[in-house]
Amino acid sequence: MDRGVAVVTGASSGIGAATARRLGAAGYRVVLGARRLDRLADVARSIGPAASFARLDVADPSSVAAFCDAVPECRLLVNNAGGALGAESVAEADEAKWINMYESNVLGTLRMTKALLPKLEASGDGHIVTLGSVAAFETYVGGAGYNAAKHATRALMEVLRLELLGKPVRVSEIDPGMVETEFSIVRFGGDEQKAAAVYNGMTPLSADDVAECIEFVVTRPSHVDIDQLVIRPRDQARVGLVHRQLPGTEQ
Repeated sequence: MDRGVAVVTGASSGIGAATARRLGAAGYRVVLGARRLDRLADVARSIGPAASFARLDVADPSSVAAFCDAVPECRLLVNNAGGALGAESVAEADEAKWINMYESNVLGTLRMTKALLPKLEASGDGHIVTLGSVAAFETYVGGAGYNAAKHATRALMEVLRLELLGKPVRVSEIDPGMVETEFSIVRFGGDEQKAAAVYNGMTPLSADDVAECIEFVVTRPSHVDIDQLVIRPRDQARVGLVHRQLPGTEQ
């Protein structure tokens, strides 16, 4: 089955890479975009002939334009690129990190969506899937900049749904809780010990857990729109409410 062309941003690792692999297996011709070409090549090889890739920096308008101009058609856009930087309070906010988070999470999503929307509409059955976060509707200490960026991304998707009513394009938002990928390593500036501590004593989601849910959302019949899907590990009830096993008491 040929399901058409799917574009996945941030596809060099984590949820993006796992999603690209699942979409390729589900019958999509997958176009991968990210900054790390060597990693993209590895992911594309794991998918096979259904995959192609090109460098993409969603924070750079010229990069987005060049990437999207080279995509002749598009049925599915997965806005996955983004991430968090730091955990400073509002009083200690690093504006450079806030700008970076807005560029990747908000403006990057806007740029990709705007550039590919005509092709998504032209497909007659387009779909835009954006990776949000539970941080888009649950604030927490240490999340100021990321909370702000993901709240903005969520607002962008909600407005887009209103604007596309009556047009052949679905809009879905995927909001994961704790997922063990490179996310925390990047957030804490490469401090692997600090990143690992985030998941101590609990079982987080994997990138493929989230990718499997994305595959489900995009393979529903075209009249069915999964508007929002919140995915948490069993050990997480809210951002700041996590069940952790003491060492030696694991079940």
